[in-house]
Amino acid sequence: MFFGPVPVREATGGILGHSVSAGSERFKKGRVLSPADIDTLAQAGHREIYIARLDETDMPEDEAARRVATAIAGPQARVAAAFTGRANLYADAAGLVRVDRARLDALNELHEALTVACLADYEMVEAGQMLATVKIIPFAAPRAVIEQAEAILRGQPPLVQVAPFTPRRVGLVLTRVADTKDSVLEKTEAAVAQRLALLGSRIGETRIVPHAEATVAAAIADLKTAGCAPILVFGASATVDRHDVVPAGLTRAGGEVLHFGMPVDPGNLLMLGRHETVPVVGVPGCARSPKLNGFDWVLQRLCAGLEIGRHDIMRMGGGGLLKEIPSRPMPREQGSRSSAPTGSGAPRRPKIAALIMAAGLSRRFGSGHKLLADLEGRPVIRHVVENVLASSARPVLLVTGHQADAVRQAAGPEVQAIHNPAYAEGLASSLRAGLSALPAGLDGVLVCLGDMPDVPAETLERLIAAFNPLEGRAICLPIHGGKRGNPTLWGLQFLPDLMRLEGDAGARSLFGPHAEWVCEVPVDTPGILNDYDTPAMLAARQSGKA
Repeated sequence: MFFGPVPVREATGGILGHSVSAGSERFKKGRVLSPADIDTLAQAGHREIYIARLDETDMPEDEAARRVATAIAGPQARVAAAFTGRANLYADAAGLVRVDRARLDALNELHEALTVACLADYEMVEAGQMLATVKIIPFAAPRAVIEQAEAILRGQPPLVQVAPFTPRRVGLVLTRVADTKDSVLEKTEAAVAQRLALLGSRIGETRIVPHAEATVAAAIADLKTAGCAPILVFGASATVDRHDVVPAGLTRAGGEVLHFGMPVDPGNLLMLGRHETVPVVGVPGCARSPKLNGFDWVLQRLCAGLEIGRHDIMRMGGGGLLKEIPSRPMPREQGSRSSAPTGSGAPRRPKIAALIMAAGLSRRFGSGHKLLADLEGRPVIRHVVENVLASSARPVLLVTGHQADAVRQAAGPEVQAIHNPAYAEGLASSLRAGLSALPAGLDGVLVCLGDMPDVPAETLERLIAAFNPLEGRAICLPIHGGKRGNPTLWGLQFLPDLMRLEGDAGARSLFGPHAEWVCEVPVDTPGILNDYDTPAMLAARQSGKA
């Protein structure tokens, strides 16, 4: 790949190396320069600019990132579309991320152009949370390097995957001595229930018994018969030896102690055992508190269906010092790991909804309705709905107006219809109706047009991948052949401006006032430019002439 300065008149087809201003326009880095762009830059006084040019040994950054991300992704790991040489992986379910560190290191050692960053192995994640990011540093990577990376990954277990939490019916044994207060038992059971709820599980049955070997054994056997798994045992007194009351009770019940003690503090006095196929955990007293401790790490793996044994326990020492110490000024209840965690704090996939605008009068289509017209055996609006549903945007809302019942029926039952009784006032009123119905907690909204059936889900995913308000990309729109098209993805920071639009003023009137937030996303499909307002236009599409 060539990268360096060239005379501006020799830069056609090059990839712009640095963002530049050209009169009233701002060309962002990564833009493929067209002849018109060159004229604009020259007229603005630019004589020399930095560009990149690829040759046959290079793989463009987005293709390279996508291929590596696809190769590393395993079960419950979703690959987002690549943009600016970055492809992210997100969790499809809550659980524990598994990372093959050896092969991760092997990938990162291949070449400086290729980088892969992941969460730590066994990190707890929520659905939608980022697991990993593949970033190609320059505008292209050597093709041979990407092919070598794929070879390292081919035929091996996934490098990144999520072991999802599955509901468990957990048995709980609480022992007591003469002076044990009921409030202590209640607090302990509540702390366990809270932990399990975060992992999608619950306490199935509880047994409160005297702190004695025989009663512990009977309680474990009883809960096993009742179908509880795993079984958690809280002793009224701390377990200080593998022959103490709780381990001895497990052995007496017919189980075995796999390991006693763990290199995690708090949590040192944990016992790991098994009764046939049922895991049995002697829980350290620190787990009566909701603060993070070694028991949490064991419980998470059990709820994710992962095997855990002595070797796994003894490898928890790295990062296992959780106790407050003088050199750690922030107590755990104030820090990011305050209690049984709900996630690592890694970035999550943006929450994007979709509005399909389908309220117009369809005046140019004659006596029919363009959204109800047949296209390859289905109504035009159904094509649009299917494309949007195939993307990750949720929820999908359909704004209806003219012939609302027919449009809603043609769209299908998967979308939520929002009727705009004032649809005759213009597009802006329908946009306001749709925006007003959006749920809380979103980051952005795709505004899609109901008469554009040739915009595939891949294009929508490209827009979602580009969306990053922190990096100045809060209004994302597709371009093809140098022309801007639809749909547009709007960050909800612009909701007040969108709600103030009137008449037939489209949201695009806001591009100028917010130009610094606009991101043009190159796409391969010309469908972003094609709507079908007349029977003749639709007929041309049907015949392949559109």
